[in-house]
Amino acid sequence: MARMDMAMLEKAELAAQTGAPDALFDLGLRYCTGRDVELDLVIAHKWFNLAALRGNKAAMDYRLELAREMSQVQVAEAQKAAREWLATH
Repeated sequence: MARMDMAMLEKAELAAQTGAPDALFDLGLRYCTGRDVELDLVIAHKWFNLAALRGNKAAMDYRLELAREMSQVQVAEAQKAAREWLATH
């Protein structure tokens, strides 16, 4: 990953730590498209789930779409990761 891409990802992750819905949604987009990161639907679902919990309407739609492409085990893994994130942030 290029240095600039890594800096952008770190900035996005720092913004997401505040729990800002748009920052959480942005991370979901990055992981579901593979922009600046390796594509990972489980992690994308986690970020969309958190953004949706914070009121981001678009995240609700993205989360649903991703869930249709994922196994039940993957969805459960993403939900567990979201709960763990909530417990620490």
